[in-house]
Amino acid sequence: MPAVFLRDRSFLRVTGAEAESFLHNLITTDLASLGTNEARPGALLTPQGKILFDFMIWRDGPGFLLETDAEQRDGLLKRLTMYRLRAPVDFAAVDTEGVTVAWGENAAESRKDSRFAKAGITLTRTPGQHGDDAEALYRTLRIANGIAVSGPDFALQDTFPHDVLMDINGGLGFRKGCYVGQEVVSRMQHRGTARRRVVIVSGSADLPATGTELTVGGKPIGTLGSTDGAKGLAIVRIDRAGEAMAADTPILAADREVSLMLPAWSGLSFPTASDEASA
Repeated sequence: MPAVFLRDRSFLRVTGAEAESFLHNLITTDLASLGTNEARPGALLTPQGKILFDFMIWRDGPGFLLETDAEQRDGLLKRLTMYRLRAPVDFAAVDTEGVTVAWGENAAESRKDSRFAKAGITLTRTPGQHGDDAEALYRTLRIANGIAVSGPDFALQDTFPHDVLMDINGGLGFRKGCYVGQEVVSRMQHRGTARRRVVIVSGSADLPATGTELTVGGKPIGTLGSTDGAKGLAIVRIDRAGEAMAADTPILAADREVSLMLPAWSGLSFPTASDEASA
């Protein structure tokens, strides 16, 4: 299996005597339980609980590396610096360009991506180029396993962590105390109010373009994200999708009928009217 170079990824290094406590009290990831060979998703939220920046984070000696989209890096660095105040923490943009993701026989002795681990796949992330520019192979793997990324799959500042399954894939810590946006996240978790979720979309032919609305009876229930031929990802209202499926009402992407499936590793199911009535 391949080792794929993703050139649009960049890194920030966070060091200092209080690097862990600083980040732990600011971002969504529970760093106290983060292993030395594990890369977990994380986010810095708005006070309203929406994703402002997203990243992968792993331990780097006494500090941490944050891997994020290259277009986000400078903004994330500026925001972290704003929160630092007098804390003994240092931030530095890392010169290394891109990250190599590898799985199967090519999985390196590097940090294992916890999102794919939930799906039973060992996928590692290594800074720099150690593979080919074959991003389509990685996109196919992401879509098949319901792994959403900002940009093609969801918009920053418009998406809650639950929408992209961060409550299940290791990106949200529920026992770590306060962080920016934590009250909203906790309320959604305890009330079970998350209704927008990542789904895997399947069609009988190639799916339409990213950004196409998914509709039921002419009403939108979500938006198509990454696509790979007849497969794709979308974030949809799973309560409305569940009602449509129970009533055998077609779900359309443009004028094409599609089927939806929640990632098996999520343990989620589509609610029905009876589920809503008993909630």
